[in-house]
Amino acid sequence: MLEFVLIAVVKSIVVLLGLLLMVAYLTLLERRLVAHIQVRVGPTRVGPWGLLQPIADGIKLFLKEDTIPSQADRLLFFLAPGVSLAAAFATFAVIPFGNEIQLLGHRIPLQIADVNIGLLYVFAISSLGVYGLILGAWASNSKYPILGGLRSAAQMLSYELCLVFSVIGVLMISRSVSLADVVAGQSRLWFVVLQPVGFLVFLIASFAEVNRLPFDLPEAENELVGGFHTEYGSMKFAMFFLGEYGNMITASAIITTLYLGGWHGPFLPPVVWFLIKVIAFLSFFIWVRGTLPRFRYDQLMKFGWKVLLPVSLANIIVTGLVLAFVD
Repeated sequence: MLEFVLIAVVKSIVVLLGLLLMVAYLTLLERRLVAHIQVRVGPTRVGPWGLLQPIADGIKLFLKEDTIPSQADRLLFFLAPGVSLAAAFATFAVIPFGNEIQLLGHRIPLQIADVNIGLLYVFAISSLGVYGLILGAWASNSKYPILGGLRSAAQMLSYELCLVFSVIGVLMISRSVSLADVVAGQSRLWFVVLQPVGFLVFLIASFAEVNRLPFDLPEAENELVGGFHTEYGSMKFAMFFLGEYGNMITASAIITTLYLGGWHGPFLPPVVWFLIKVIAFLSFFIWVRGTLPRFRYDQLMKFGWKVLLPVSLANIIVTGLVLAFVD
């Protein structure tokens, strides 16, 4: 029992450190890719090829003055960024990022926890992230953050439904809600081939869930200054920032797990295949940001309720009919 707990703790620490490192250098990747799209150079001065820029940014944020609005709820103002960041990283606990390895006579699955309701856990924990945004907005006691928090709540409710309905087809095919079983069911054929409509709906809804362009209405700077984090600075702002990028990594990992075979792939080690797929989706998130304009808020809500939701429901019905006919 002690060995099992020790292995779980070590895996948790390794995964957490890996996520923090990925989040730091994802900011550099975004700045370089967007600069390339806009025919600019991007960060090049700090370290060779600008590789130390994320470290410089972190030092700068640590040294920034930390201000708190005089009428803010101080307790919630401090807690909100932590809630957002914790929800982003805790979701990764059930995602398998490789097959089993042998180490010191132990068979170690490359997954922190293989629970039989893994996908339900993912949706439950990821849904908590919006509470950090809402609490931060309310605790700031300022009109622009409140508007951003309200937008976050409405956007999450609208697109969470589409997100959940889009994966039901995958669950019907794999006959399990364990993410390890879902990955195992794609050893020969990835579910993106069997569920192309569900994949597209999930991908689009993921942009809204992580507040990325063209669905970043909760922090639209031309309307709300900065939205829910307008009153935040220093490391508390950085925690919201890290939470957003952590959500991007988690969303890319979930898409990889559900539709692109997870860690399955030829020739290369499974962990390498998993990272390649996740980084490809992260690059896609960044490419969309540098390409598409922001939606209006009414367009955002209409698209979720009048387009994505009916399409995801139709996908469930068609998948059920096909499976009934095949069986």
